[in-house]
Amino acid sequence: MLGVNLFYFGLFCDIIKLKKYLFLVIFDMSKIKKAVIPVAGFGTRFLPATKAMPKEMLPIIDKPVIQYIVEEAVESGIEDIILVTGASKRAIEDHFDYNYELQNWLKKQGKEGLRQEIKKIADLANFIYIRQKGPYGNGTPVLNAAKVIGNEPFAVIWGDEFFISPKKNRLKQLMDVYYKYGDPVLTAMAIDDEGTKKYGVIDGVKIEKNIYQIKKLVEKPGPEKAPSRIGVLGGYILTPDIFETLASTKIGQGGELWLVDAIFNLSKKRPIYACLVDGKYYDAGSKIGWLKANVDLALQRKDLAIDFKKYLKQLK
Repeated sequence: MLGVNLFYFGLFCDIIKLKKYLFLVIFDMSKIKKAVIPVAGFGTRFLPATKAMPKEMLPIIDKPVIQYIVEEAVESGIEDIILVTGASKRAIEDHFDYNYELQNWLKKQGKEGLRQEIKKIADLANFIYIRQKGPYGNGTPVLNAAKVIGNEPFAVIWGDEFFISPKKNRLKQLMDVYYKYGDPVLTAMAIDDEGTKKYGVIDGVKIEKNIYQIKKLVEKPGPEKAPSRIGVLGGYILTPDIFETLASTKIGQGGELWLVDAIFNLSKKRPIYACLVDGKYYDAGSKIGWLKANVDLALQRKDLAIDFKKYLKQLK
């Protein structure tokens, strides 16, 4: 009798272990480990500076824009950074690679701290590079990454805009919403009348604080036709069914394949959420946004703030 009881007890324990294993496998598969960053654009707003240098490599103080974005992804738990590149983007690959000649020179100069800082850039993540192929538009680089992403949820972040958040970074805020609801999540921000001319605007239902379920996305409607004052920016958590939707999405405005069009099509099949992000947004792809980012971040630097404030006070 004791032997029978021990047999069933052992079987019960094995079932518990199996359930725990299956839970961990399923949960691990649903974790967001990959981020796609499209960086194939020409950067025409910064010509002639971007004639030979990617706009994503423009520095905010002493760090290129793209590094802020990669660091945000890594801080959120991303392990694989998929950079979809184009012509004249080799500098981005070089930046996230080891430069042993530079490292050896810094070591000889006794600048070990700086050498370690340079080395850590390449150690941030596993970097994967894909050359963009297909029609113009921001949907194409996402579609290009389909085979690398596989059947996993993933992040998409643009290479020229970022948030500075006081507590939790933008991507982690989006991930929290995804883990709660299990559906795609878009970055949202409160906008004014002028913003309705610059951003897509959501028509949605408030689910809880800072979270909306989207009914409709209206692209740059203007203040009279805007259904709300909540704009959609770059930065998404997407599910792998977006690839099939993108492949069947018609070429849109300007003869380009637009990711937002595919997201709207996907919203007819499943819920799509928007998260009002807590943080300050910088569009470093525009001249004024890039200047603001440099000024604000310089004022936060201990090595620059005092002298920079003195200089600013002298300006008329």
